[in-house]
Amino acid sequence: MDTLLRIEDLAVEFPTEDGVVRAVDGVNLEVRPGEIVGLVGESGSGKSVTAMSVLGLVRPPGRVVGGSIVFGGRDLLGLPPRELRAVRGKEIAMIFQDPMTALNPVLPVGAQIAEAIRLHRPGLGRKAAKERVLELLATVGVADPAARYGRHPHEYSGGMRQRAMIAMALANEPALLIADEPTTALDVTIQAQVLELIRTSARDSGAATVLITHDLGVIAELADRVAVMYAGRVVEHGDVEAVFSAPRHPYTAGLLAGRPRLESALGELVPIPGSPPSLLNPPPGCAFHPRCALSSDREPCRTARPALATVGDLHQSACHYPEELP
Repeated sequence: MDTLLRIEDLAVEFPTEDGVVRAVDGVNLEVRPGEIVGLVGESGSGKSVTAMSVLGLVRPPGRVVGGSIVFGGRDLLGLPPRELRAVRGKEIAMIFQDPMTALNPVLPVGAQIAEAIRLHRPGLGRKAAKERVLELLATVGVADPAARYGRHPHEYSGGMRQRAMIAMALANEPALLIADEPTTALDVTIQAQVLELIRTSARDSGAATVLITHDLGVIAELADRVAVMYAGRVVEHGDVEAVFSAPRHPYTAGLLAGRPRLESALGELVPIPGSPPSLLNPPPGCAFHPRCALSSDREPCRTARPALATVGDLHQSACHYPEELP
């Protein structure tokens, strides 16, 4: 299949009083039409910054310092601001982590969705835009759309706000949908409903989806492929079944071992030792080596940063010793 989105050697830096933080450091990722790609990793691994870079939403003083982001044959990093705004919200849409802060608190929800539609379809009248909003709200499961059209975000429940965000993202039938931790702060039942909504919406519209989360269960259920990030880099990538059944990077293996399991006794979780590295002063060599059981202070782990290399069909790993994992 043709590639819809290709990210190559993406690097993003944030200057701070203590030095420069390289939050994304040489990320490579491809997304094909119609597929769901999961982006997983601990907080601070660079997942959301990668997504924000695609949409040109990295806030100053942060800036993209290297690489390319090619979407539909165009390098988004080279587009003038006006052309990028035409892409954002129309061809690429995003479901943000917290709809309460993403939505304008002083405008009715329906008016905000209508505005997103008319921005990219200026010839559309107000009546037609409202009809489209009501259709979208009904599609995402908002009860009584006509009554809720004029209500403000605080009058929606958390789950309903997230549904409204999904409606806004789908309003212009984007080719690519980015969902950044879309179930944060929702209870388990609502999480399941929102995730199923994202899956069915992507399937029905044919949109490709990048799903950002720290929840491996969500990735296993929804994604076709997964990229695991650590310290600003992709350390493992491949088909979900291949990665989950036989992880070839110790970090991925640690994440999988730390999941609660029904067959395990209560409280039996296996944490990854240590803490994520400081991106102000990352360790030399493999960034994971201070926490890695395979490293044992081996020379290449301490001094050479491993590149993402093929370890099997539809599977890549950035580890010096992937074959030593069980």
